[in-house]
Amino acid sequence: MLSISSILALILAYLFGSIPTAVWIGQAFYNIDVREYGSGNAGATNTFRVLGKKAGIPVMLLDILKGWTATNLAYIIGVSTTGAYHSIAFTNYALALGVAAVMGHLFPIFAGFRGGKGVATLFGMILAINLQASLLCVLVFLVVLLITKYVSLASIMAGFTYPIGVTFIFPVYIKSVIIYGMCICVLILVTHQKNIERLLKGKESKVNLFKKKTA
Repeated sequence: MLSISSILALILAYLFGSIPTAVWIGQAFYNIDVREYGSGNAGATNTFRVLGKKAGIPVMLLDILKGWTATNLAYIIGVSTTGAYHSIAFTNYALALGVAAVMGHLFPIFAGFRGGKGVATLFGMILAINLQASLLCVLVFLVVLLITKYVSLASIMAGFTYPIGVTFIFPVYIKSVIIYGMCICVLILVTHQKNIERLLKGKESKVNLFKKKTA
């Protein structure tokens, strides 16, 4: 049974995830709501697309930080209710906090429940859960991005890398972590449905991180 402190931590994790970094940075520094342009999503990818890397990089890092911070709330609150670090109960609780943050990013209370696709926040979460597998995802993401220049495709491939990583390359013997990895694949496919359609039609926008944004 969850304690009051555990429930409050889940709410706090959701609120962390709900911080609409793309919306706030776009409005504060560019007087633009990124949700009204590009793909219409309040995430790092659309920020790169609409405002360029000077806005996209901070948004991406802050969105990663949201997921990492929310998941690590388990170290502050989780041990008192679930037992020792890295126990099955502790890991499950950390996963629940991370999921709460991702849901906050997808449906942010601070931005009319119109959020992004959650990839950066998901990465922050898996970074806190399994460092080695998450770094493998980064490698796959960068390689695919540099070759294709499609952020969406790179995100999809990185997402599919995680369950492979925790199952075969850096095996984790907690079933919930593996099941969560499989759920990541489903979530990414659902949230990137339009991107997949555009990729198949050859209409998906490309991002060049090394090219200066022109006026």
